[in-house]
Amino acid sequence: MTALSLSNIHKNYGKATIIENLSLEITSGEFIVLVGPSGCGKSTLLRMIAGLEMPDSGTLMMGEKNVTHLAAGKRSLSMVFQSYALYPHMTVRENLSFGLRNIRTPADEITRRIDRAADMLKLGEMLDRLPQNLSGGQRQRVAIGRSIVQQPELFLFDEPLSNLDAALRVEMRQEIQQLHNSLKNTMIYVTHDQVEAMTLADRIVVLYKGKVEQIGTPLELYNTPANLFVAEFIGTPKINILPAVWCQGALHITDNIIFPLSRQPLGVREGDKMFVAIRPENMQYQQAGDFSLSGHTRLCELQGDSTLVWLEIAGRSVCLKSFQQLSFPAMQPLTLTVQEAHLHLFDTLGKRVAFAESTH
Repeated sequence: MTALSLSNIHKNYGKATIIENLSLEITSGEFIVLVGPSGCGKSTLLRMIAGLEMPDSGTLMMGEKNVTHLAAGKRSLSMVFQSYALYPHMTVRENLSFGLRNIRTPADEITRRIDRAADMLKLGEMLDRLPQNLSGGQRQRVAIGRSIVQQPELFLFDEPLSNLDAALRVEMRQEIQQLHNSLKNTMIYVTHDQVEAMTLADRIVVLYKGKVEQIGTPLELYNTPANLFVAEFIGTPKINILPAVWCQGALHITDNIIFPLSRQPLGVREGDKMFVAIRPENMQYQQAGDFSLSGHTRLCELQGDSTLVWLEIAGRSVCLKSFQQLSFPAMQPLTLTVQEAHLHLFDTLGKRVAFAESTH
């Protein structure tokens, strides 16, 4: 069942196009994450779904109901913002009950909903505290609890964890995931943090300049990015990109770095320029591989469980992510290997190049 359908949504602010003819189908119970760089339109899109902004054109359906111009309060959804937006003079219990009291929900029903939300979010001991006596993570729990007690069909989250420190972000991320597993409601979550997107989403929508670059599961985006933008945006550290020329069945990166492929890139002709992309974790040191790349070290970043080694290869900065504890001085010659299966190819416009079936 479709929980939400957006068809050709368009939004301008003055002469600037913020969302351009965007269409998206979200099924009931799905956890959708909208990601993209600042200014890509993800928060504007969320606000249009919430009814806080109106599209200039297009249609927004919730189930069979057209809600394109319906007021926010009539959309059966709840939104958690980046700021906690709690009433400072009210206790946690009063913050949770405020919206329900405004719509004259019976007192026993309010108590039941608050008790359930407090149990899910571990707020039981905090119900009589004021927000000023809570930590950032506890305040965000209250903000989420305020949404839960409304019992909406749709939960919207607008970068809810960006004000928390790293440890609290991990903890709250897990709690939101457990919340979705428990409630099974449809959730739409906006973030610029691709780690949050990868760990939370059933599907990720990657936005850039108001357009959808790719929609897919986290693994689809990671393993088969549709273009260079998605390839660079998904994955930490960023994917390595090297220019190449297709010549006589091989990728020529430099005169000394040549990758003869067992498969023919589709639609590629002799002499065509392209980009070869390799994820840092798919490069290897002191291991056998199909191809070799040699360069000089620039910097080592020891991270405890892994090491990031930055090298200069073919005039480009290239990163190796090794799960060994390595240390190299600057300008040390180093040879890396890579398997053919780990190569991603893109044409000069940044579009993914597919391979023909293996000839072997």
